[in-house]
Amino acid sequence: MAVGIKGHDAVQKTHQKVEMQNKATVEILYKALLGQGTMDNVVKLLASDLEWWFHGPPKCQHMMRVLTGETEHTKAFRFEPRDVTAIGDCVIAEGWEGQAYWVHVWTLKNGLITQFREYFNTWLVVRDLRPIGWEDKQDSITLWQSQPRDLYRRSLPGLVLAI
Repeated sequence: MAVGIKGHDAVQKTHQKVEMQNKATVEILYKALLGQGTMDNVVKLLASDLEWWFHGPPKCQHMMRVLTGETEHTKAFRFEPRDVTAIGDCVIAEGWEGQAYWVHVWTLKNGLITQFREYFNTWLVVRDLRPIGWEDKQDSITLWQSQPRDLYRRSLPGLVLAI
């Protein structure tokens, strides 16, 4: 029985290490976008076939313009996250710039960003829909939700992201 517990602890530590590395990768990306690095550094973090999802007004596709080179990263919309959270293979960042509240969900595989989901002016709830156990009656667990500290009076659409 003790071997099972030790094995579980080792898996948990490996899982936490991967989450920390994923979070650090995304934080490096944001620092580069804020002028503390080059776009060459950013390109090395992204898969060549990056999957992209966007929800929000078309005029708010700022990250796409930066990552495709349409807009220079130091002169573009300032993505300065207020909070960055790692959950498994996903890293979630949120921030507020002017009149726009944004949430980014980055998915990483082996240290490389393979998927990017961008939400503008949208409340987001991230839920784990995998069954915990046969005996568990709970349908899902909320893993993360928007914390728009300055925006509680604003009426914004809400979305649930299932992972």
